[in-house]
Amino acid sequence: MNEVLGAVKTAVDEVENNPVLNISIFAAFVAVTLFIVIRASRNNKTAADYYAAGRSFTGPQNGFAISGDYLSAASFLGITGAIAINGYDGFLYSIGFLVAWLVALLLVAELMRNTGKFTMADVLSFRLKERPVRMAAAITTLAVCFFYLLAQMAGAGGLVSLLLGINDRIGQSLIVAVVGLLMIVYVLIGGMKGTTWVQIVKAFLLIGGALVMTIWVLAINGFNLNTLLESAVAASTTDPKDAILGPGLQYGKNPWDFISLAIALVLGTAGLPHVLMRFYTVPTAKEARRSVVWAIWLIGLFYLLTLVLGYGAGALVGPDAIKAAPGGVNSAAPLLALELGGPLLLGFISAVAFATILAVVAGLTITAAASFAHDIYASVLRKGNVPADGEVKVARRTVIVIGILAIIGGIGVQGQNIAFLVALAFAVAASANLPTILYSLFWRRFSTRGAVWSMYGGLASAIILILLSPVFWGTETSVFKNVGVAIWPLNNPGIVSIPLGFFLGWLGSMFPGKAEDPKKAAEMDVRSLTGFGAEKATEH
Repeated sequence: MNEVLGAVKTAVDEVENNPVLNISIFAAFVAVTLFIVIRASRNNKTAADYYAAGRSFTGPQNGFAISGDYLSAASFLGITGAIAINGYDGFLYSIGFLVAWLVALLLVAELMRNTGKFTMADVLSFRLKERPVRMAAAITTLAVCFFYLLAQMAGAGGLVSLLLGINDRIGQSLIVAVVGLLMIVYVLIGGMKGTTWVQIVKAFLLIGGALVMTIWVLAINGFNLNTLLESAVAASTTDPKDAILGPGLQYGKNPWDFISLAIALVLGTAGLPHVLMRFYTVPTAKEARRSVVWAIWLIGLFYLLTLVLGYGAGALVGPDAIKAAPGGVNSAAPLLALELGGPLLLGFISAVAFATILAVVAGLTITAAASFAHDIYASVLRKGNVPADGEVKVARRTVIVIGILAIIGGIGVQGQNIAFLVALAFAVAASANLPTILYSLFWRRFSTRGAVWSMYGGLASAIILILLSPVFWGTETSVFKNVGVAIWPLNNPGIVSIPLGFFLGWLGSMFPGKAEDPKKAAEMDVRSLTGFGAEKATEH
């Protein structure tokens, strides 16, 4: 144990000995990305420019941007750490996040782009009563974005804390605040166009950096995956040591928790508002399809790399050293970079991870701001009577509010595994958004009552079960550590809240009420399947 603690101290000391190097690399990344954002923002004149980047991106460009949006801090820091500590069970996050894209590609991507304009609520309210559906969709969007933001802010705190050797909670909280302020600046200046270019650059850097580290780890092990796994087993602290190669280390005590997580991961992506909003930045349905295919290839490659990175971190750094370092489980990837290439590679990889966090939180924030300004302010409160620049002004003010809330929340969840926190966001998205999206696109009898019941019921059940679960109470890793007893035994609510969302949507639509407009339903079918008429909705 003394050797392990000594290794951690050495690692932190090495980082501390190069603060100028680390801060210089960080500053260079921030300066370059800010320059990109400012350059891209010069044509942000209309709502379409600010929310959808003027629909000016090609399929491959948007594919890189989608992968940049989707490969968050959870993918790089959280999953690598989960595999390093829990082996096989940690890799299940990679599998779930990847398979989820098939649902988005086959059922949602093209149809959403054809039907909507800026936000998910445009689709859901197309043939239903606009005000109640828009309000419900906006509230669920804000909830999902907030949960996702918590994960990114927690990752930022742990990452920069490791770089600067900051262990105390106040120092980490200050770091979270700085990340939040930077995020606000990015979104206020750049809008969707600036955010998209940052995501494209970040996707290149993240996938490239992960590829270099993967090749390096494999080279150390003679390009033999079996040798790498044997090294990881030798360094493992589990009993038996080879438990990291099989299922059950993390979810063996309660297999229902694993089933719940799996359902949430596979169904969550198709309900994530910030991913769905990316489909509106391309000019045609064909480009929307191309962008998702590009995204699947890029995301699939990256998640294969996490297997080597995770077991490599377990073998070369060691589980105890990872858990004892500032940032805990989330420090596995930066510590592996330090082990491989010293402080220079650590600084580069950490800066890439930092750019990852900034790009994702910017995408989330603009989605949440668009939902409030476009759906609640312009459509519900002002009933469409908004001056030309009024909607964008409200969106920018909303960005500031969301940024402040994200900073407060990020400070509260420090130390949690961020892949786990993102899984909660997936559960909320799959419970509150996915049933309504699928019913709206594919079921003619779906009614306004069904939509409202489904969204509010799915959202409420997911959040209540999270609040009653071990996420908040009773364990060493809970938000309230070792306080109280969890009433709901599972960490993820998906196994109950997702079927409940689908059931409430069906039940609400079974009640007699005012019939929906058959002309609108027919128009939605034609538009979603062919794209005909979609351009009219996007002109202004």
